[in-house]
Amino acid sequence: QVQLVESGGGLVQPGGSLRLSCAASGNIYNIYDMGWYRQVPGKQRELVARITRLGTTNYADSVKGRFTISRDNAKNTVYLQMDSLKPEDTAVYYCYADLRRYSSSYRTDYWGQGTQVTVSS
Repeated sequence: QVQLVESGGGLVQPGGSLRLSCAASGNIYNIYDMGWYRQVPGKQRELVARITRLGTTNYADSVKGRFTISRDNAKNTVYLQMDSLKPEDTAVYYCYADLRRYSSSYRTDYWGQGTQVTVSS
């Protein structure tokens, strides 16, 4: 069994900052990519940022220069530092991990439960 537990969402004023965390636990052999998606009602889930095990990162154009993704492989945890937040960043943020369990030969994506981020004055 694998679990991804997110924390750090909330309400923040425009221009403010938040830091999201997502810790993976369970029967994990190796974690490859980790990252964050977000979704607003009526729209598709979109990629925000992702990071490989070696630290290569990718960002959506809309967050480049404002968000920073990082990870701690020893803790199986990924972080998303969000600065200069805008109202259009309001969404439910989901973390994911592309990983392999000890009991499997395959890589599978696992998802967190989602955390609400609201940017409003």
